[in-house]
Amino acid sequence: MGEKKMISVIVPVYNEEKNVPLFYEKVLPVLNSLTYDWELLFVNDGSCDKSIVELEKLEKNDSRVRVIDFSRNFGKEMAMTAGINFCHGVACIILDADLQHPIEKIPEFIERWEGGAEVVIGIRKKNKGEGLVKKVGSYLFYKLINQISEMKIVTRATDYRLLDRVVIDEFNLFTEKNRMTRALVDWLGFRREYIYFEANERIYGVPAYNFWKLLRLAFNSIISFSLLPLRLAGYLGAFITLFSGVAGFYILLGKYFFHTHFASTFSDSENLAILIVFLVGIILISIGLLALYIANIHVEVENRPLYIIRKTKKK
Repeated sequence: MGEKKMISVIVPVYNEEKNVPLFYEKVLPVLNSLTYDWELLFVNDGSCDKSIVELEKLEKNDSRVRVIDFSRNFGKEMAMTAGINFCHGVACIILDADLQHPIEKIPEFIERWEGGAEVVIGIRKKNKGEGLVKKVGSYLFYKLINQISEMKIVTRATDYRLLDRVVIDEFNLFTEKNRMTRALVDWLGFRREYIYFEANERIYGVPAYNFWKLLRLAFNSIISFSLLPLRLAGYLGAFITLFSGVAGFYILLGKYFFHTHFASTFSDSENLAILIVFLVGIILISIGLLALYIANIHVEVENRPLYIIRKTKKK
């Protein structure tokens, strides 16, 4: 009989001192019910409270618990990345330590994976205690990024997800610094399925992602997955040049050649203003052309793989 395969459970932790023992207490029976070996990989993201003390207690008492302790707070995206980088399982499941992700769904994630899915994504139908600002902001973000990006991100998708080892290995090839983990996983592709859930209310503490952190994450994601912001100056310049060019040409012909009443009402200073607007449009078009070159540099610097191979026959 061969050894049982291992499932890695990755849990980012930031100031979850009270939630860590409760999380372990609730996740333990679920993991013990699996037909797999498992490891519980906590990533302490520079917590300011006694989270690391609680984590080290668990690590000392249970050999299946591992702790990665960051030197400072690098953010949840980096914590998830570290967990994916260091996990040993044939698949990993990422979930939060605040118990908002329903732990009892873990067997369902694994069942979908056993059925052939290489990525299983948790979709939040409802979030108990979610504020109006966050709800509206989330809706607008997904609406915007799906309009301007070549890659579609599922609305209300969460970081609660399972990744097969082949996805983990490909994810570990990414080198970019500003990242949104769930968007990078979506970019990779692979066979995916979705599990819908209602998020629980947080028991202790406050969310690590405040409004400004979420706004920065959204901004970085838009920059990483869309080149439209770079092209906007060129589009604006083309519009201004076209509009002012047509207006200037009409005034020139009407005032000096056909002597129309409306064109003759424009003073020399107004004609100069239209010329300046026309030149501004030319400048913006030039900036847009530079942006295209910057866009190519941006793509090269990201250094994402040119293509992803699920499997191939060995020679």
